[in-house]
Amino acid sequence: MCWLCDLKTPSSPSATSGDHRWNARRGFLLAAGATAAGSALAQVDVGSASSVRNLVPAETLENSARQQYSQVLADARAKGALAPDGHPQLQRLHAIAKRLIPHTAQWNPRAREWKWQVNLIGSKQLNAWCMPGGKIAFYTGILDQLQLNDDEAAMIMGHEMAHALREHARERLAKSKVTGMGLSIASQLLGLGALGDAAANMGTQLLTLKYSRDDETEADLVGLEIAVRAGYRPDASVALWKKMQAASGGNNNASFLSTHPSGANRIQELEANLPKVQHLYEQAVQR
Repeated sequence: MCWLCDLKTPSSPSATSGDHRWNARRGFLLAAGATAAGSALAQVDVGSASSVRNLVPAETLENSARQQYSQVLADARAKGALAPDGHPQLQRLHAIAKRLIPHTAQWNPRAREWKWQVNLIGSKQLNAWCMPGGKIAFYTGILDQLQLNDDEAAMIMGHEMAHALREHARERLAKSKVTGMGLSIASQLLGLGALGDAAANMGTQLLTLKYSRDDETEADLVGLEIAVRAGYRPDASVALWKKMQAASGGNNNASFLSTHPSGANRIQELEANLPKVQHLYEQAVQR
């Protein structure tokens, strides 16, 4: 069963198994004071989002993501691979998400209305993702094989949240749509018919969508700041990607690494940004 965020602990009497809705609005109210004081101003520099994403309606994409997410959960449940609510690792992920979500709205106002979901799927794959609209899944392989501590798991979750908040999937699909329109027109002009149309529709599956290097850098930095504001150690981002780099050699289950390549440049970029967010961490742990 999935667990939707309503800022209640799993043991809360009002958090019944029939309705695990996690009302993100309450979480944002907790962060309102810091926002009003100006501390919510971004410390990492990632620039503005691309306007090309507007070719794909946000609500349409989020609805599609919700449907696909439900199907993923149904498939996992049918295989006995969906972690139950009481699973220790799932409860751990819930606790991390509960701390991160109040710090997401500054990156995307739509996040205030998202129905965040966090689920754990039993699989050897080193994988985690967040679909548009805040639909998150971790695979047991990435937690177990990399032996992630809470700070490192928070960095992964923050990174995946950042992809959704910065609407990277929406942007990539919008660009694919533009390219697809060109391919479709070309296929008609060249008489390619259905073959050309099929090519125009490739690469639109959310779970297999590959982000650009710029998207990955942006998600690293935004995810870092979100996690740090929640009180997770900034240097865990570097430790995480060193583990990822070590795991990238000959690991056939490293699905995460196929769409999130590790490397020295990535680590150097994170190291260069640690001083920018250190004071946020110090403020967070003092609260």
